[in-house]
Amino acid sequence: MKLIKFGAEGQEKPGVILNDQYYDVSHLVEDYDEKFFSGNAIEELKEKIANTELPLVDKNTRLGSPIARPSKIVCVGLNYKDHAEETGMRLPEEPILFFKSTTAMVGPNDDLIIPKNSKKTDWEVELGVVIGKKASYVEPENALEHVAGYVLHNDYSEREFQVERQGQWVKGKSCDTFAPIGPFVATQDEIEDVNNLKLWLKVNDKIVQDGNTSNLIFDIPYLVSYISQFMTLLPGDVISTGTPAGVGLGQKPEPWYLKPGDVVELGIDGLGSSTQKVKAYTK
Repeated sequence: MKLIKFGAEGQEKPGVILNDQYYDVSHLVEDYDEKFFSGNAIEELKEKIANTELPLVDKNTRLGSPIARPSKIVCVGLNYKDHAEETGMRLPEEPILFFKSTTAMVGPNDDLIIPKNSKKTDWEVELGVVIGKKASYVEPENALEHVAGYVLHNDYSEREFQVERQGQWVKGKSCDTFAPIGPFVATQDEIEDVNNLKLWLKVNDKIVQDGNTSNLIFDIPYLVSYISQFMTLLPGDVISTGTPAGVGLGQKPEPWYLKPGDVVELGIDGLGSSTQKVKAYTK
């Protein structure tokens, strides 16, 4: 099943995609939030949909993030060998973890706003894992039992804030609009092999990232298990699993970054695509 949220910003309703059509399920589900993912709501929703006539939604309607604001977004750094190499950093012996503020979340096709005083806003196509069952001290062999599904995420980063300013990476990861998520959450049964998904990203129609999840250093079961050793993962939480080579920081012969007027497009096999127009901060 593919879960969407549609409507104006702040007024999104839950929906689903069936046979490439959008349908409203707001009469069946309040929201795709911690309460929803923590129970058996996905299976219950499937049963309700099979026995209910659903209102059709215009496919031109704005999509918001397909999940409600979670308790946390946990990101994994340098989780593709080629990305670690392009940044000149050593391959990690353990997953590098950092947080991204949930206030950065926006819809998949909402504008990217370059932050005030930013000179190095960068892109990162990533596979997001949506937690579906509370996870604490989980073993790798049981980890996928705690996964509700998968989602496309662009982990935008301001490299000066992240790398050149003192402190943790979170400063460069959490600016408003820096976490476009969606267009939809695909439940596990929708994805044939999560370990073999093509990821891509274009800037102004130029392919800059072209990777595959088969090249993850730490795979999804390991990440869910590893992170659960240090914190409890709650239903609806997102793990962003890292990005392949091709970010602005790694461009040759020298790095280049986003500017107002640019258009960023990205996608992952089975998880759709999204587009963000780049605009300047104006307030």
